[in-house]
Amino acid sequence: MKPNLHTKTLNVRIRDKHAKVLREWAWAVNQVWNYCNELSFRSISERQTWLSGYDLQHYTKGAGKELGLNSATVQMVGHEYALRRKQFKKNRLSWRKSGGVRRSLGWIPVRKDCISFKHGCVYHNKQYFKVWDSYGLSQYPFRAGSFNEDSRGRWYFNVVVECEPAIPAGQDKIGIDLGLKDTATCSDGTKLEAGRFYRDQQEKLAVAQRARKKKRVKTIHAKIANRRKDALHKFSRELVNRSGEIYVG
Repeated sequence: MKPNLHTKTLNVRIRDKHAKVLREWAWAVNQVWNYCNELSFRSISERQTWLSGYDLQHYTKGAGKELGLNSATVQMVGHEYALRRKQFKKNRLSWRKSGGVRRSLGWIPVRKDCISFKHGCVYHNKQYFKVWDSYGLSQYPFRAGSFNEDSRGRWYFNVVVECEPAIPAGQDKIGIDLGLKDTATCSDGTKLEAGRFYRDQQEKLAVAQRARKKKRVKTIHAKIANRRKDALHKFSRELVNRSGEIYVG
């Protein structure tokens, strides 16, 4: 990263027509993860040896070609597995499931030298993915990223980019107290009330649940979550714009 540059993560939605190929890649990623999980567990149980990400990289060499994945993605899955196993201090992690009620949401990690923005599309593994580009991705140097699926089956491209640091307009100092009745109370008296974002959706949600319309239920839950995120983002953005120092107690 160049000096005086900051990083931030951008999230853009991928057009639905690309969902099929992404689901195929996500299935392949799950196979790599589960192989690393089983191999690592056997190594610990039989030889008392904890395999590192580099060890797993050796055992998965060549798997990318067979599974239709970029080789860097296979390597990243192994390193991510080793990192999470160390973080949670477990001999074996949860399996990534490709089907059924508890299906794991799709996840495909990509390395910075394997992604680019060409012709208005995200280019990776010889595939072009059209996106709703609300950020102007062409102006940012890409770093590591991933393709991720949400509970409704929609796919997003999340990427870390380099950007010029934004200079805050305000120089206020403000403290924030988090609570239950009010989500946040600021030292200057500003409050963010605990939103009841689900109130007008309760009846619709109940009808959809009784009718067992799973897709409709997920859509309503996503709408409620988006309302909550929007309110929190607007509140935090206002504080950042007018404050040079923010303290959370």
